[in-house]
Amino acid sequence: MEQVERESMDFDVVIVGAGPAGLSAACRLMQQANEAGRELTVCVVEKGSEVGAHILSGAVFEPRALAELFPDWEQRGAPLTTPAIRDELYLLKDGAKAQKLPNALVPKSMHNTGGDLTRYVISAGNLCRWLAEQAEGLGVEIFPGFAAQEAIHDEDGTVRGIVIGDMGVGADGQPKDGHMPGMELRAKYTLFAEGCRGHLGKRLISRFQLDAGKDPQHYGIGLKELWDVPADRHEPGLVLHGSGWPLDKHTHGGWFLYHAENQQVVVGLIMDLSYQNPWLSPFDEFQRMKHHPVLKQYLEGGKRVAYGARAITKGGLNCLPKMTFPGGLLIGCDAGTLNFAKIKGLHTAMKSGLVAAEAVFEALAQGDEGGHELTAFTEKWESSWAYQELEESASFGPAIHKYGTVGGGAYNFLDQLLGGRLPNVHDTTPDHATLKPASECEKIDYPRPDGKLSFDKLSSVFLSNTNHEEDQPCHLKLEDPELPIRDNLPTYAEPASRYCPAGVYEVVEGDDGKPRFQINFQNCVHCKTCDIKDPAQNITWVAPEGGGGPNYPNM
Repeated sequence: MEQVERESMDFDVVIVGAGPAGLSAACRLMQQANEAGRELTVCVVEKGSEVGAHILSGAVFEPRALAELFPDWEQRGAPLTTPAIRDELYLLKDGAKAQKLPNALVPKSMHNTGGDLTRYVISAGNLCRWLAEQAEGLGVEIFPGFAAQEAIHDEDGTVRGIVIGDMGVGADGQPKDGHMPGMELRAKYTLFAEGCRGHLGKRLISRFQLDAGKDPQHYGIGLKELWDVPADRHEPGLVLHGSGWPLDKHTHGGWFLYHAENQQVVVGLIMDLSYQNPWLSPFDEFQRMKHHPVLKQYLEGGKRVAYGARAITKGGLNCLPKMTFPGGLLIGCDAGTLNFAKIKGLHTAMKSGLVAAEAVFEALAQGDEGGHELTAFTEKWESSWAYQELEESASFGPAIHKYGTVGGGAYNFLDQLLGGRLPNVHDTTPDHATLKPASECEKIDYPRPDGKLSFDKLSSVFLSNTNHEEDQPCHLKLEDPELPIRDNLPTYAEPASRYCPAGVYEVVEGDDGKPRFQINFQNCVHCKTCDIKDPAQNITWVAPEGGGGPNYPNM
C-alpha cells in the first residue's frame, strides 16, 4: 500500500458492509454492551450512497434470526408486512408448456408456507434500512458512501482495521481538486460482511488460506426486476418458484416470482455460474423467460420500475471457508452462509452476525485488547441452527451440478426424506473453469426485446440508478490487458460481454480496425460476476470511489 499520510480513528469493532450480517452484528454488540453497562465503540462502513442502496435479494424471509435480535420486531415497525400464503413450484417447458409439481414432491426446504414459522415477502434493502435505524438508536456509528479499500495488517499479518478509499482521484491516478485521502479505521476486531465475493474477503481467504481443504466456492448470478402490476393480477403473499426452460440441460438455475405489497411483484432468475456455453447470456435468458405464460400472466399490463443483478455465494457447507483469522471474522455471504436448498441467505447471514457479535463481545468483556483469533466463534457457529441448516443441505448444489436440475432435485428430495443419510456430493471444478470453447457450443440467437415484457441491458441499467464519477480510476482491473483479445476472444468469443448483466464489457473496433476490449465501468452494478466467471481469472473487481454504483429502491 502506498505511503500516504492518513488520519486515523480507533474503535473497538469495525464492520465492513451494512448488509444483514454486518448490521445484525452491530446491533447485537451494542445490545450486549448496553446490558452490561460497558462502553463500546462500533463503526459500520458502507460503500453504497446510503444503507440499502446496494442490497439486492429475492426475498422470502425467515424471521428466525430477527426474532432473536429483536423479539419485538413487529412493535418496532420492521418492514415485514406480507406473509407468504401460497406456494407453487413449476417445471417450465418449451412451447408454453409447464408442469406444476405436487406439493408432496417438493423438497421440504422449498416450502414457504405452513409450519410454525411465518415467512414474509420483503425488500431486503428496506430491511437493512430499518436495521440501520435500530443500530444507530443503540449507538452504532454508520458511515455510508465510504468504501473499504484495504485491510490494515501489522508486522505478523494480524488484521488491525481498514483503510477507506481515497476520494477525488482522477482517471490518471493523480489527485484532483478536493482530493481527500481515505482514513484509517483501526479496531481491536474487524468483521468483514461485504456480501458475495467481497474484494477484501477474497484477499483474506487467500492470505490466511481459509479455504484450505474445502471445495472451490460456487456462485450464481441473480437478476431481479420490480414490477407494478394490475390489481386483478396481484395476490399478496403468492410465492412461485420454478426451473427448466429457457435453460438447457447443461445450465442450472431457477426463477422466482413473489407477490409483494403495494400491488407489486418481484421476478428474477438465479443461474449457476458453472454453465458451459460461452455464448450464453444470463440477462437475455431472464428476459425471454418472462414470456412464458406462467410468468407472463402476472406481468402483462404491468410496468417494470426497477432492475438489478448480484452474484450469490451458493456453494454451501462443502465450500464454506474457515471464518476466523487473527484480528477478525468473515461473516454472511462474504464467507458463504447462504442456504441454497432454501434459496435463502438473509436469515443465516444475520445469525452469523449474531454469533460473531457474541464471540467478539465475550472476548472484549474479558479484557481482550484485540488481534487474536476468535476460535470461540467457530464453536458457537458450529453449534448454531444456521450451521445445522448448512449441514443438512451440503449436497444440494453439488447434486444439481452433477446430476442436472431434475436428477439433482430427485437426489435432494430423497436425501431430505431420509434425513440427510445419502453420501455427501462434491463439486471440485471452479465455476470459471467450466466454459467450453465457443467452437464446440451452439451460438444462441436471442429474440429482440419487445419493450413490454423483455428489455435491453442499457434501459435496465438506467432503472438501477447506477452512477459512478467518470473521472476516477477504473475499478475493474485487468492483470493482463492484452488477454481478452489475445486469448478469450479466439477461444471463448470473449464471454464478458454476455455474462455481464450491465453492458460493462464490449469488443469494439479500434482506430486501427482491430478488435479492442472496452470497459464501460460507469455501468457496473457491482454484481462481481466478471471477477468470478472470467475463464482466465484476469479481471479483479475492487471497490470504486465510495457512493458509486447502483441505488436500488425497495430491492
